[in-house]
Formats: sequence, C-alpha cells, structure tokens
Amino acid sequence: MWFVFALLSAVFAALTSILAKIGIEKVNSNLATAIRTLVVVVMAWGMVFLTHVQKDIFHISKKSWIFLILSGLATSASWLCYYKALQIGKASKVVPIDKLSVVFTLILAFVILHEEFTIKSMIGCLLIGAGTLLMVWQ
Repeated sequence: MWFVFALLSAVFAALTSILAKIGIEKVNSNLATAIRTLVVVVMAWGMVFLTHVQKDIFHISKKSWIFLILSGLATSASWLCYYKALQIGKASKVVPIDKLSVVFTLILAFVILHEEFTIKSMIGCLLIGAGTLLMVWQ
C-alpha cells in the first residue's frame, strides 16, 4: 500500500509544480509560499480532526517535537527556495533539480540513519544525477 501512496504523492507533486508555476505569475514568491502553506495547514488539521486523532498531540515525545519542528523548518526553507526558483526559472528545469532531493535523501539516510547503501542505490543515484544534468543542460 505504501507504493500506491508514494505514487500518488509523485502525481500530486507534479501537479503542485505545474499549478504553482501558473499561479505564481505576477505574485511575490514568498507570498505565494505563504498562501500554499496556509492551504496545507488547513488541509492537514482538517484530516487530524476528521480522523479524530487531535488528542494524540499530548502524547508526542519531546524528541519527536524537536525533530518535527526541525523538519518543518527544513520544509519551509525548501518551499521558499523552490517557489523563488520556480518564479524565475522554467518548471522543466527547476523541478528536475529539485528532485535531486532523492539523491541527497539516500546519502543522508546512509550517513544519519545508517540505512543500507548498496551498489544498486549508488547506481540509481548516479543515474538520477546524470538524468538531471541531461534534462537541464542547455
């Protein structure tokens, strides 16, 4: 089931890029990011209340709070940079570079989380990197 959700995530991420590129025209990138974030906040809290898990907030550990907050800060920085890049660049160039996050994630998962980094992972990273360069090369 995780694969279905991951695939849907990729489809929605693609839609996000295209819809954002259209919507950001003549709008400050920081303001556009704030509007997008507001929608995300409303949707996320809507799901919390719809699924009745709001009471679980009191059972979150201090460690989880710290790392969720750090993750939120990283997401904010990513979105601010992404929207600025999308505003001044072509979506067909910005999005592939943004997806290099896959390579960075695999490397960080190996270094920080001590996940396995196999020959297959390394080849995949190299192919993603090469594919990105091929797509953005002018």
